[in-house]
Amino acid sequence: MEPERAGLSLQTMSRSGKHELSVVDHDRNSVELTYVYPVVSRRAGGVSIGVNLNPNNACNWRCVYCQVPGLVFGKAPPADLKLLETELRQMFDAVLHGDFMAERVPEGARNLRDVAFSGNGEPTSCLELDAALETVAAVLGDFGLLGKLPVVLITNGSLLHLPRVRTALERLSGMGGEVWFKLDSATEQGARRINSCQASPQEHLNKLRAAASLCPTWVQTCLFQWHGAEPTKDEQDAYLDALRGLVQDAVPLRGVLLYTTARPSHQPEAPALQPLPLQFLEAFASRIRELGLDVRVSG
Repeated sequence: MEPERAGLSLQTMSRSGKHELSVVDHDRNSVELTYVYPVVSRRAGGVSIGVNLNPNNACNWRCVYCQVPGLVFGKAPPADLKLLETELRQMFDAVLHGDFMAERVPEGARNLRDVAFSGNGEPTSCLELDAALETVAAVLGDFGLLGKLPVVLITNGSLLHLPRVRTALERLSGMGGEVWFKLDSATEQGARRINSCQASPQEHLNKLRAAASLCPTWVQTCLFQWHGAEPTKDEQDAYLDALRGLVQDAVPLRGVLLYTTARPSHQPEAPALQPLPLQFLEAFASRIRELGLDVRVSG
């Protein structure tokens, strides 16, 4: 099937904006579309086609390191699935058949790595998430990429108790996709301070267990300095204990994506946050690997 072309021309998409994409610039408006945006991802190791189901900048958490300007508490608005499909087709056409990579992507990152549901809020708050995944599957199929290009759902995991979200994860698994599930702290105080998460650590870990039972799942953890201080020993130990419990219970985790801050926060706590040195991340990753888990580190 010939990809549909609509909206911005391929030439306009390639040249819109005035700078190359980079790991420190994940501008959701870089190609002036509503739902679709390309980024150069540290963790993916190349170009990730982002799907933003929260163009209203609404989220049910407020992470202190969040880069979304004007973040508000709430959920995703109704999704225009036809517009999402049109934008996806246009984006893939530009990346695969146009000069987008040559003009907008640094030379060492000119490889298409995945489609990632992330954006400006919690994607599972979108009532049409399952239908959006179906839309992505249809577009990937038309470009010959279904089952070849990974589809990632980046989530805080807070809504895994909802049947509609679990149904979406089952669809994602059937597409060969995976979940990146946020776990920045395994203490109640830490989760409230970092994420404004009101669930208990055990409730959150139970949702992680559910995600892993439905779809291949990575734990995604952001560590950083707060007022120049590394995560406390108590925080580190609680996190490792939580992972140890999951391993002992044979929860089928793919591993841990461990990273630190790279882009400026737009939250009030921003002045207090600094990235951790790679040496700290690697040392902590070694402790996680001792539990029997794979770890991927992004500085």
